[in-house]
This record gives sequence, C-alpha cells and structure tokens, in this order.
Amino acid sequence: MPDWLAVIILGIIEGVTEFLPISSTGHLLLAQHWLQPRTEMFNVVIQTGAVLAVLAVFAQRAKTLVWRWHEPANWDYLIKLFGAFVLTAAGGLTLKQLGLKLPETVAPVAWATLIGGILFIGVEDWLRGKKTSEKVTWTVAIAVGLAQLVAAAFPGASRSGTTILIALALGLSRSAATEFSFLVGIPTLLSAGAKEAFDAVRDHAPHEPWSHVLLATIAAAITAFIVVKWLLGYVRHHTFIPFGWYRIALGLAILLLVR
Repeated sequence: MPDWLAVIILGIIEGVTEFLPISSTGHLLLAQHWLQPRTEMFNVVIQTGAVLAVLAVFAQRAKTLVWRWHEPANWDYLIKLFGAFVLTAAGGLTLKQLGLKLPETVAPVAWATLIGGILFIGVEDWLRGKKTSEKVTWTVAIAVGLAQLVAAAFPGASRSGTTILIALALGLSRSAATEFSFLVGIPTLLSAGAKEAFDAVRDHAPHEPWSHVLLATIAAAITAFIVVKWLLGYVRHHTFIPFGWYRIALGLAILLLVR
C-alpha cells in the first residue's frame, strides 16, 4: 500500500475516534499493526486536525464565549474550562518530571479500553431514571481536568471517554458532558500537538515527512467534523451503552490480534 494512502487511512481513523469515547489510541494501535507503526509525534500532531473540526462545529458557541465573556454565565463557563485545562497541564508536566513513560506493550492499552467500556455500561445503568443537570460545577471541572490526566497516564482509556464518563457520574447531562469534554479538549490537544511538533524540530528526531503528517491531519479534520456533528445529535436521545460494548469488543480484539 502506498505510504500516502496509509497515512490518509490513519488520519480518517483518528478523526472518527478522537472525540468518540472509544479510544483513538486503541484504534491507531490496531490499524498500525497492519499499516506500519508511526512515531508518537505523528499520532499526537494529527489530533490537531480533529481539534480544528471541533472548533468549526462549536464556532458559534466559541464566538459567544469569547465576545460575550463578561456575561456571568459565559465567564463562569470559561473560567471552569480554563481551570480544567490548567489542572491538566500542570499535572501533565508533573507526570513527565516524575518519569511517566507510555507502555511499550499493547496489553495496558487493551485493558484500559476494555475496562472503560465496562464502566460506561455500569454508569449508564446507574444513571437510569436519575435527573441530570446542565450546569458544569467546579467539582465537574476539576474532575474533568483530573480525568484528562488519567487518560494521559493510561493510553486506551480515551480522553473524551474518561472525561465524559466522570462528568456523567457526577450528574451532568450527556449533552452538557459531551460539550464540556470537547471544548476542554481544544487547548489540551492543541498544546500537546504543538509541543510534539516543536520537540521534533528542536531535537531533529526522526519522524514521518511533514507532508504525510499534514495529509493525515487534514483527513482527521474532515472526518472529525462529520463525527462530532453526528455525536452531538446522537447524545440528545441515546445513551453511551453501545460505545461501552464496542470498547469491550475492541479491547478484546487488541489483546487477541496485536502482539
């Protein structure tokens, strides 16, 4: 298979899976088992394409938050987004200083994917019949920031999956949990992508051609835009239980197929 086609396929997989709560890491790992492994820089930088898609989908919401920031409701939401991001950024730097390293085997990714699926089914079952809230509290914001650290420490847990899961468990509605998870992911993933790209240039580390990274990023942006639009409509009337079962199946597939 031509390398340019392989990177487009990986970009599409990234775009489809980054904001669905099903582990983009798990899917990329499974795909790269057949399409040739890629550097961590490639896997992280192409996430920025998915982020740009979220910005496009939430353009009106983002515009309202920025240009009408002085209104109490918008300021409250912005400061909680900022608080969750700062907690993640500070915690991420601390984890790196403590020597956190990503697992070199696939088993931890598979187990994190599988366990996350079980938790989604359990939380949705527990929430059945309970009243949820549309308001993001400081408890939710702090928990989401910590959840992003959990996802960073345990690849396969899924950043969007972990943050949505904890927000649901704390009583936030599916729509509100999804929106807050997506919006707090914008600075988080952009910062991670920028750092990886900067480190690659500074350290002259071997990596894929920048043209391939750009191609995959564009593919990720296009597919993520479609997926995010679909998911926002889906969560208004459906639970996350199907994603839970899918994660369980994916985790088992990784354990069985990838060595």
